[in-house]
Amino acid sequence: MSRPIQHPPLLDHTRHALRESPSRQPSSLPRRSFLAAAASTVAAVAVATPAAASARRASAPAAARVSTAFALPGDGVYPEGIAADPRTGDLYVGSYTTGAVYRAAPGRRTADVFLPAGADGRNTANGLKADAAGRLWVTDSTAGVDVYDLRTRALLARFDVPGDAPRFVNDLAIAADGTVFLTDSVREVVHRVTPADLARAVARGGRGELTTAYDLGGVVAPHPAGTFTLNGIVARGRHLFVVDMTAGALHRVDLVDGSLRQVTLHGGDLVNGDGLELVGGTLWAAQNRTDTVSRWRLSADGTSARLERSVTDPALQIPTTLVRHRGRTLVVRSQFDKGGPMGPGTPETPFTVAQVHGI
Repeated sequence: MSRPIQHPPLLDHTRHALRESPSRQPSSLPRRSFLAAAASTVAAVAVATPAAASARRASAPAAARVSTAFALPGDGVYPEGIAADPRTGDLYVGSYTTGAVYRAAPGRRTADVFLPAGADGRNTANGLKADAAGRLWVTDSTAGVDVYDLRTRALLARFDVPGDAPRFVNDLAIAADGTVFLTDSVREVVHRVTPADLARAVARGGRGELTTAYDLGGVVAPHPAGTFTLNGIVARGRHLFVVDMTAGALHRVDLVDGSLRQVTLHGGDLVNGDGLELVGGTLWAAQNRTDTVSRWRLSADGTSARLERSVTDPALQIPTTLVRHRGRTLVVRSQFDKGGPMGPGTPETPFTVAQVHGI
């Protein structure tokens, strides 16, 4: 809604003076001089008004725009996760339907196959993260997580979810000490792999088990059985932040004392929240079914977050995850609703990763 134009007080006074009869003009100011002064004032305001409007336009946020960053080869890709290598700037994207992983080098408009479909018996790839030691972590929702050497593409280790109960290992985050935390959307827990766990698994032939670190079943809102809850996860300092995609809530996990707390959200919610990205105090979320990317300001203590901007555009094509990379917001266009896990149809090919400008 536009604001009504507020005339500066000087202009209103001048207009009032111009309406007065000559007899009411101050005797010390001749009529011609008075009119000239009034005209100068009006002209000055007229000149200032466009400048003020221009300043207002400059301070307004730029319009959001969605473009294509790069394409993925193949027809049935249905991508889900994305990760950036902090050492090289390479981007990695995983296929939900085949388990393939693609790599896009900086400046490339088309990715190459990094790991083929079905590599090492993995037929799905969900969350991805590249660590500072040159390793790529790839979750397999049906089993656990695989760890690869980015230089040789060799499988270093595989960590499985213990037990036979249903599971859906979804997304992951890497804490400052190198510990990897993984959400389970069905069990409502956060699993963990420490650097020591990884070293032991590599030394013992590359196999290990995930450790359940935090159980959020007691804080997640009630929901129908079988509903997916915990999804995207990020780490900052002593805290993890995990989204409940069904309730639209954000939970804070304290890595020091183990306490759990729901983050107070102002201005919106995180319903359909999928992948998260956190840089400093800014949190981005991909909200898949509504074709939305939102940006939040997270408080210093992580107890509250305020919605700063939200972009909803069908061009996002069911965004699942995102990454901030060299000043750009890159978002995976999954097209899950076009022949993928969210419904029938025919996807547009090639599958692509989008850049969202202005958020």
